[in-house]
Amino acid sequence: MKNLTLAILLTACFCSTSAFSTIESPERISKTSKVYFTQKYISIDEFQEKETIDFIKYDKNINLFIRAFHDQPLLDYLKELSTDSSEEALINAGNYQFTFLVDGKKIYTENLNAGAGTKESKSKWSSMMVPLTTKKKIDSWGRFLWNRFLGNGGKMALTNGQHHLTIEIRPYVEIEELKVGPIISEGSIIIEKPQKNISQKKTMVQKIEEHSDFKTSNAKIDFEKIKQLNTAIASEEFQDITSIVVLKAGEILLEEYFNGAKRKTLHDTRSVGKTIAGTMTGIAIKEGHLRSTNQSLNEFYKLSSYDNYDAKKEAICIEDLLTMSTGLEGFDFDTDSPGQEENMYPTKDWVKFGLDLPMDKNLKSGKDWRYLSAGAVLLGDIIHQRVPGGLDKYTLEKLFKPLNIEKYKWQYTPTGVPNTAGSLKLSSLDYAKIGQLYSNQGLWQGQEIFLKEWASNSLDQKVEIPFLEDHFYGYMFWNKSYEVSGKKYEISYASGNGGNKILIFKDIPVVIVITAQAYNQPFMHNQVDDIVRSFLLPAILN
Repeated sequence: MKNLTLAILLTACFCSTSAFSTIESPERISKTSKVYFTQKYISIDEFQEKETIDFIKYDKNINLFIRAFHDQPLLDYLKELSTDSSEEALINAGNYQFTFLVDGKKIYTENLNAGAGTKESKSKWSSMMVPLTTKKKIDSWGRFLWNRFLGNGGKMALTNGQHHLTIEIRPYVEIEELKVGPIISEGSIIIEKPQKNISQKKTMVQKIEEHSDFKTSNAKIDFEKIKQLNTAIASEEFQDITSIVVLKAGEILLEEYFNGAKRKTLHDTRSVGKTIAGTMTGIAIKEGHLRSTNQSLNEFYKLSSYDNYDAKKEAICIEDLLTMSTGLEGFDFDTDSPGQEENMYPTKDWVKFGLDLPMDKNLKSGKDWRYLSAGAVLLGDIIHQRVPGGLDKYTLEKLFKPLNIEKYKWQYTPTGVPNTAGSLKLSSLDYAKIGQLYSNQGLWQGQEIFLKEWASNSLDQKVEIPFLEDHFYGYMFWNKSYEVSGKKYEISYASGNGGNKILIFKDIPVVIVITAQAYNQPFMHNQVDDIVRSFLLPAILN
């Protein structure tokens, strides 16, 4: 999933005609096999070595560009890697590989999407000018590349003080197997990250307020580790974090708010709201409004009246909607997919949009995972049809009131149904209640909200995610593991754009909620992983 999303972004940005993301002929330049750093765009005609820099003071608003020179065009390097392949095959299967090193340690390597770049650029040009970070947030594949470097270890490596950053560029081709060539250009720069003056108040562990629906935990926690985390958030090493809540054994161990958020703030956690659709499905089955997850779409819709009718649609069931394995031709992480969510939102009827989608001949319902917001919308509509009073009222009566969730805000579809694709707004503590409810296997203060079996199935590894190693999907929950000090800790988690998470640990009685507003940023999920793996888990386990 991550790699496919990356490929999509790179394709869109590499092919841009922006003057700030160009690859040009080096006819007037004698410098080869070198990556130079500059603070502004310099055309190939005007480029001079005296305009380059080897030192810069770093903050998120600097201008930092690279111009790379190679001995020959990319296609010639690819021919050396795969001598039996045609030029067309090489162009369609090869590109540049970027490696970022900090103080001699490799931090991040990325193969640019093979579809990125034109045939002309790959076959004729051997110099490129790319912005890495700019004040004006120029739309370029280079900026996305830089942000992914930061989100995959770069921020943690570029601590306060001076660091030696090196960028290596290699050719790669992947036809039958991945082949990577030697370095064709490289360059280094010293980056100095100034020490920010951060008030002691911002680094201190925040006092847990009284008058919540949770007791305050007396369990131990490493406060020094939390101070380090707060310092990293205050210095924007971790960006746009708004809250962190940790429950241990159902009690509040940590409750922290940042960037203007407070206990009563309602957070837009985007696709975390999909998990509520799963929750309400379990409640509707428990109360008999739905028979089981095996009920098919044809029990709720006359499928033959929708576009692209296929007998295979008749077999799509509620379980397939819950596990994102419908087999429909829709994938939110592929901008070219007919069912991609941005194609759905402008339409007047999101349910019709989902039911009109053709079946994907390469996918099998119930087996092949493809993230599909339209499927979550269909699930919400099915519940809305069958429960008394509709989904809005039913959720209030059967989930929100029992959990004492008083303040919330739905987003609605154009047809007036709560949007189960996401953007339900709750407070951080109320999101923690949802996580704890699953950790309690459906029980809340002695009341059974949904069946124990539903909790197990929701958090289970139902479908393997093919694009991420050791990642799985349950009923609107992701599943993976964190490794700390050589030991793995399995989690199931709700996840939303921006870096929003509800994490439920399998073998320790811990629930973590993190809210953030790093919407559409390449580092949004990786920085949360760093927070949990490097700070929260060590603080809790110690």
